[in-house]
Amino acid sequence: MGVISMTKKEIALENHKKGYNCSQAVICAFCKDLGISEKEMFKISEGFGLGMGVMDTCGALTGLFMLIGLENSGGIESAGKTKADTYKKVKAYAEKFREINGSVYCRELKGVETGEILAPCSKCIADAVALAEEFFEYK
Repeated sequence: MGVISMTKKEIALENHKKGYNCSQAVICAFCKDLGISEKEMFKISEGFGLGMGVMDTCGALTGLFMLIGLENSGGIESAGKTKADTYKKVKAYAEKFREINGSVYCRELKGVETGEILAPCSKCIADAVALAEEFFEYK
């Protein structure tokens, strides 16, 4: 019997169940494909959970932003040459996320002030993964 491989969405949601924050759950689901150490990326992305620790920009979304940067940046050799294009892509995907979930802010998604939850973490994670897969397919 063959090994059943998990989708990126399933990996990310399982990561979250294991205690990864939303940002870690998203970005670490792609580490193997990108040839990046999951242990290092876990540490790098830790401060981005809970809306960067202050319920600001959604952690799942910041995980997506990091993936866009990893894929789109020209690296140190191209310092300054790819950032405008990366910002353009980040803005476009932030807008897609907002259209799907009603906000890009953790506090609004969790309904901190209104009591109305727009999207639970699991949905934000799943949506960020789907958008990342779209980005990688259509970049």
